[in-house]
Amino acid sequence: MAYQPSKKLKKTALGVAGVAVLAGLNAPAALGFAEDKYHEYKIAQPGYQARYGSWQQVAIPEKYRTNAIHAALLHTGKVLIVAGSGNEQRKFDAGSFDTVLWDPGKNTYKKIPTPEDFFCAGHAQLPGGRLLVAGGTARYEALDGEVKRAGGGMRVKNEDPDKAVTLKKGTRFRSPSGVEYVSRFDVTVPKARKAAVKGGAKVKASERRVFVEAVEEGPESVTARQAQYEVVGLKGGQADDVYGLSEKITLAKQDFQGIKAAYEFDPRAERYIKVDPMRKARWYPTLVGLKDGKVLAVSGLDDVGMIDPGDNEIYDPKTRKWSKGPFRYFPTYPALFLTKGGKLFYPASNAGYGPADKGREPGLWDLEKNTFAKVPGLSDKDQTETSSSLLLPPAQDQKVMILGGGGVGESEKSTARTAVIDLRKKNPAFADGPALPQGTRYLNSVIMPDDTVFTTNGSEDYRGRSASNIHKAQFYDPKKNAFTPAADPEVGRNYHSEALLLPDGRIATFGSDPLFDDQKNTKLGHFEQRMEIYTPPALHRAGDRRPVLGSGPRRVARGEHASFETADSRRIARARLMRPSAVTHTTDVEQRSLALDLERGADKVTVTVPQDRALVPPGWYMLFVTDKEGTPSVAKWVEVR
Repeated sequence: MAYQPSKKLKKTALGVAGVAVLAGLNAPAALGFAEDKYHEYKIAQPGYQARYGSWQQVAIPEKYRTNAIHAALLHTGKVLIVAGSGNEQRKFDAGSFDTVLWDPGKNTYKKIPTPEDFFCAGHAQLPGGRLLVAGGTARYEALDGEVKRAGGGMRVKNEDPDKAVTLKKGTRFRSPSGVEYVSRFDVTVPKARKAAVKGGAKVKASERRVFVEAVEEGPESVTARQAQYEVVGLKGGQADDVYGLSEKITLAKQDFQGIKAAYEFDPRAERYIKVDPMRKARWYPTLVGLKDGKVLAVSGLDDVGMIDPGDNEIYDPKTRKWSKGPFRYFPTYPALFLTKGGKLFYPASNAGYGPADKGREPGLWDLEKNTFAKVPGLSDKDQTETSSSLLLPPAQDQKVMILGGGGVGESEKSTARTAVIDLRKKNPAFADGPALPQGTRYLNSVIMPDDTVFTTNGSEDYRGRSASNIHKAQFYDPKKNAFTPAADPEVGRNYHSEALLLPDGRIATFGSDPLFDDQKNTKLGHFEQRMEIYTPPALHRAGDRRPVLGSGPRRVARGEHASFETADSRRIARARLMRPSAVTHTTDVEQRSLALDLERGADKVTVTVPQDRALVPPGWYMLFVTDKEGTPSVAKWVEVR
């Protein structure tokens, strides 16, 4: 039987037609209203939704609305939405930091006490199911003309080989001429190193850096010369052993500054648990899980607002401590993907901050040898900032894709370029893929259970300037190397936006932080707190006939088989193991999809987990099965050890 519209839809259609007639007689505004009504009618039709999917806004109680800077799916099925101060100076000044835990199945919310400002932190999934969150904001930027007190780095020296020293926030440093500067953060300087030499011992002073500001306003405190500063309040031998050496102290623009804090979020207890801080402060860092379950932290702005030169570090979830990692420079929020053998691939995709001529080359990073093999072929290499990138499904194919991007900083440039590289080849090189509909920055890309990639939103200009948000979505098919259109999102999203796959096969989208809210760039932007969920076409076509996975093991080892009860074994065509997302600034290095060997029984299916730890890092995964039409089951959570 052909689809018959409901009485309500018939009335809507008639109403639209009537308004359209009036529009032709009266005013263009009425015609626009009629077109909007017809669009609402069209996208609500089952035939349209079965082809393009549908969007629905989520009803969020006002007390739980927040500036979604980070979003991570937990193995409980809930989503951790982290704002910190949410790019709001007033919240930072008040020490008001937000985290909201959202249950998409029940659409319930819970506020989580947030101990630090995790605004622009990094995060990664840990083997036991906890989420590591590290870094964040120690200080908001002060632009040229806004800086009243000279500020800069103070190198604090300790020549005492027997004792470390901690100088609390507010410690004063006095120059030889009597000018005083005050520290804005705590700093702990280790004890000096003592080495035996002929005829005795040699002491080498230890050193840590801290940001300081002049006590008095004005240019009198500006200095470009290095001098030794006494630490006010220290006495005796400690006053001789501990002192400051100034770096350049100016009234120039002062950038955001990072923190060293690190926490694990426990999805069961639903709280943050403090662990050892990082060795370096980081704002805009990338955290990426390694094959042994450890996590590498790279890049970020440090505690004086400088891009880290390459002092990367590694977190061990067993000891909850950090150790020195291989030295390599990257711009902030670089996309790094774990590949076979444990190497990391950098497609040159990053989310901002850094000179245009440094750290922009794509390549394969061998962590053990600390070598970086550059790869050729990437077009529009000057437009990789604010791009999207991912390890294409299935991960066994070892293909990485970059989509869109823009010029460095506040550039107006944006590209429609996509490119794919096959890392299995002897001499891998990028090859251009199909173009996006237009130049796009801040695109979010999500791997789907049917091996397609859903891409959505973004803007053509920096932070959506000139009303340049792109209300488009599309699917990329890696096998066909082609895009197909999807339903258009209603909510525009650019900077500070996220998208991730939910366990029921839908996609949730969050955030957006435009500079301006109008085309002429006269009205300051506001943070987008609405959330939209996209339901893919396959779920509309399937109705109640989705494949269903029944009981089975919660834990499985690599190389082992796992059987799950199902009445749909004959319909099931494939199985995928999908790592949950942890995404910020359109950067998601956690998501990956693994093809599983599949055997069908009379009332069960049996899957086999790949053996390679670099393909399947330890942790919790979503197990999806799909039928021949690409309709996914609801995921079963499985822990891979």
